[in-house]
Amino acid sequence: MSLHAHVVGWGKYIPQRVLTNDDLSRMVDTSDEWIRTRTGIRERRLVKDGETTASMAVQAARQALEVARFNPSQLDLIVVATITPDYLFPATACLVQDMLGATHAAAFDLLAGCSGFIYGLNIAAHLLSSGAYQTALVIGAETLSRITDWSDRATCVLFGDGAGAVILQADENEGGVLATTLGSDGSGGDILRLPAGGSYAPASHQTVEEGLHFIQMKGRDVFKFAVNKIPAATREVLEKAGLTLDDLDLLIPHQANQRIIEAAARFLALPPEAVYSNLEWYGNTSTASIPIALSEAVEKGRIQTGDLVVCVGFGAGLTWGAAAIRWTRPLPTPVPRWQRIRRRLYYSLAALRSRLRRLLRWLSSFWTRNGLYGRRGRKK
Repeated sequence: MSLHAHVVGWGKYIPQRVLTNDDLSRMVDTSDEWIRTRTGIRERRLVKDGETTASMAVQAARQALEVARFNPSQLDLIVVATITPDYLFPATACLVQDMLGATHAAAFDLLAGCSGFIYGLNIAAHLLSSGAYQTALVIGAETLSRITDWSDRATCVLFGDGAGAVILQADENEGGVLATTLGSDGSGGDILRLPAGGSYAPASHQTVEEGLHFIQMKGRDVFKFAVNKIPAATREVLEKAGLTLDDLDLLIPHQANQRIIEAAARFLALPPEAVYSNLEWYGNTSTASIPIALSEAVEKGRIQTGDLVVCVGFGAGLTWGAAAIRWTRPLPTPVPRWQRIRRRLYYSLAALRSRLRRLLRWLSSFWTRNGLYGRRGRKK
């Protein structure tokens, strides 16, 4: 008996705060026309105070759970792909697990640049098809605005914040994730990087003064790399699935630059309607861009049951990857009001459960510490 990982839920979270090109023109030497002609971006969304990668990931996950009609306790695995985690540790995925109340889920973060969501999808699909797990939540989430140098015209016009998520479920029926392909080339690591904050260059007064905690990118090198890898990875994953470009219904590339997307489409000889792009409104959201675009494409009716979809990404590392997906899930029907109320109650109880566990942990530590000191006192 062979199992297949099917996409049964999808969701996205887009911050409310909008930063337009005109807004940027008042911050750096640029203009709406300059940005649009070079990137295709009109505006991007940024988090507000109090929002984090984890909080956005939770919002996208809740939407995906609602579409799938899943309770968080049904999740076996949570993978969060991000380059902007809330902390180096604990993993953002563990924060998400706690906020969702996914009491039976293993959770970990994954860092593979803008290809991270494809890497996470690959890992989760293989774990499901092996029978190790039944359900998995894969999230791409980023707060790039907090590692962007807003005085650097070359990079600040590109990036935005957001989160997207999918739920995979193992099933004997054909379809779902048909094939994946991944690749890397560490010799290009300096093309796109965050220089400081790791063990190589720990945070210091000097790293802060030199702006080494912001994204650094060699734009022309990234462009050449991406235009080559998107077509190559797309063809490779289709070949692994035993399919061709003629079978493809929709290509969803990483939303980095409209010129990259259009050049890759020309190399693949794909018409504009066969390539999905929402870069114009959200900018480059790194690992979140593909799941956001995937969710939006389904919502807009661009993906129908039986369609063949290829998601393809590239990013820092250098990394790249693609996934061929046979869509098997129809659009969901509206959720009854009583189910929405029950779900809100579940999340409230999950928050209460988290507080109680923290309290019990503190009490256990208090009693253990006092008991130990008490025994020492009696010995004296």
